[in-house]
Amino acid sequence: MELLEVFKALSNETRLLIIQWLKNPEVHFPKPHSGDIHEDGVCVSDIHKKVGLSQSTVSLYLSMLQNAGLIKSKRIGQFTYYKRDEENIKKIAELLAKEL
Repeated sequence: MELLEVFKALSNETRLLIIQWLKNPEVHFPKPHSGDIHEDGVCVSDIHKKVGLSQSTVSLYLSMLQNAGLIKSKRIGQFTYYKRDEENIKKIAELLAKEL
């Protein structure tokens, strides 16, 4: 994991908001039609609606967060669901504490 990629991913207000919203998804997103929001994550369409930007921009933002190790995705049927990668976020926090 590269700290520079983490900093780049979090340097945008919308990407920062997405990662914060995913910390407590039940507060920020509608209840899913099926599945568990904590187990499966939040559907990309719900993230897109909340953010209010183009679908391609939201996809790019989610890709940046995923490449930085902050979120992970899960494909269910035709939809992709996203949730925080808590294990990686913990490693990033430990690395920051050590390096900075």
